[in-house]
Amino acid sequence: MILGIDIGGSTTKIVGIKGGQIIEPLTVEAKDPVASASGALGKFLNVNKLRLENIEKVIITGVGASFISDELLGLPVEKIEEFKALGYGGLFLSGLKKAIIISMGTGTAFVKANKACIQHLGGTGVGGGTILGLSKAMVNLSSFDTIIETAKTGRPEPVDLSVGDISRNEVGNLPNTITASNFGKMTDQATKNDITRGILTMVFQVIGMMAIFAARAQKDTDIVLSGKLVNIFQAQKTFSELGNLYGVKFHVPEHAEYCTAIGAGISADLDYFILNE
Repeated sequence: MILGIDIGGSTTKIVGIKGGQIIEPLTVEAKDPVASASGALGKFLNVNKLRLENIEKVIITGVGASFISDELLGLPVEKIEEFKALGYGGLFLSGLKKAIIISMGTGTAFVKANKACIQHLGGTGVGGGTILGLSKAMVNLSSFDTIIETAKTGRPEPVDLSVGDISRNEVGNLPNTITASNFGKMTDQATKNDITRGILTMVFQVIGMMAIFAARAQKDTDIVLSGKLVNIFQAQKTFSELGNLYGVKFHVPEHAEYCTAIGAGISADLDYFILNE
């Protein structure tokens, strides 16, 4: 079995690759990257009733990979650059031959991926960290789960200015319900629920539009979403609306949250997983 490990700033994701199949993706939270990676490896072995000698290779990536030396719990490790792992993972999970791959974490990264080229196009500081920071500052919520749950019953009307608020007619191809200005309305009646929903809407609209611009620049129409934000209800709603409006397709493959760790794992045999599929 080959292990792919993505060591982030606060979480580490680990997956096993065996016989072309993904085995038991897991996440471990820890601020120290060495402790996080070691904990993830130990948890994976325990859950799957494996021993160290059952592991053929460990390939690590992510911002925390630089803190790991040449071994992890006595196993030799290889390293792969994070954007390459993201690109490989996105192509493998989506089954596409080329796409724009997005990683939504604390911030957001955009990668162009095809069989011949993995290229980092850029990124934005808008992401999960933005949701946490603004929610703490605006409504005094610091638990991510609480923020998402609170936003579920929020309404956009007291917070966001829509095209319909400023025009009697549609503007170009924009429907009246589309956002003209995030937080451009912000009435005194806006509740905590409305504000948290407005934060989510703004974050995912920014990410979505940047992804669309990147896709257009690369003459592509497929965008693969990955990272820990993909399963949030507002993300799915926003990306669906933007995709329909601008003629692109947003893909959310199975195991999207583990895309970069999976990309690290399959990099051990790209001929099998990507290049000659």
